[in-house]
Amino acid sequence: MESGGGPDQGRHGQGPPSPQGPDPVFRPISGRQILGEGGGMKTPTHATRPWLAGPVLGAAAVLAGAGAALAAGGEQGGITPAKIQDFIWRTVNFLVFAGILIKLVMKPAKTFFAQRSQGIAQSLDDLEAQVAAAEQALKDAEARLAAVAAEREKLIQQFIAEGEVEKAKILQKAEMVAQRIKEMAAMSISQETKKAALELKREVALQATQLAEEILKKQITFTDHQALVKEYLDKVVEKH
Repeated sequence: MESGGGPDQGRHGQGPPSPQGPDPVFRPISGRQILGEGGGMKTPTHATRPWLAGPVLGAAAVLAGAGAALAAGGEQGGITPAKIQDFIWRTVNFLVFAGILIKLVMKPAKTFFAQRSQGIAQSLDDLEAQVAAAEQALKDAEARLAAVAAEREKLIQQFIAEGEVEKAKILQKAEMVAQRIKEMAAMSISQETKKAALELKREVALQATQLAEEILKKQITFTDHQALVKEYLDKVVEKH
């Protein structure tokens, strides 16, 4: 292949690598900075982010082993150490970025799901409380209905008893009135009977007197009449 491939010669194993090196954004550097100048993000140290140490070191070891193996036989396949180094650091940057992103997302996600779980638990508690309150209200309503039914039955029995008492009073009064009517009727009958008897006696006496007068008129003489008048006058004179 021809030499003079420009800045890409180093990338294809055709000459020394370009003095520019890899893309500044993914430039392998030592120290705290992981991303390049365009990223501006600082890598956390093991002291501040201990959870990143294991994955990063493991990935670095794997990538280092893979890079060494590729470097040993990579010249024949067109893979240069610069490409391997660039791939390794790109992968490390990706892993670190993915870890940071997961870490940043994990806490809000945990908080969200925890709050959601608490909200569901609170909703269930509220629902259970409402169900318990509804059951208690139902029991109270049933108790009130039972009390109303008992009171109604009590009132019915009371009204029946009072009705029986009033019925007995009415019957007693009716019997008293009937007895009084009978007594008044008997008294009236007795009085009418006595009156009728007196009238009958008067009438009989009157008829007897009239009959006696007629008989006397037929049988008495003038001399007898004079004697009777004289006797009557003598009795009157004696009384006075």
